[in-house]
Amino acid sequence: MILNELYEKSPEAYQDLSNDNTQPQEGQLRKTRLTLKQINKLRKMNDIRAAEFKDKVKYVKLQYAPAPEPAI
Repeated sequence: MILNELYEKSPEAYQDLSNDNTQPQEGQLRKTRLTLKQINKLRKMNDIRAAEFKDKVKYVKLQYAPAPEPAI
């Protein structure tokens, strides 16, 4: 967990417990197949994470940038 997640609300598309069908039910022998809706949702989540990562890198570069030279 990222510290910022404690203070900021996470995006809507991170996890939907009602659609979580990763746990096999009794009598279920095969793996679950991903539907197009699930694949699309995974793609959107990946896009969100990539955008957040770019923002985080931008913030870290700003935070750890060398101090500007003082004017004489």
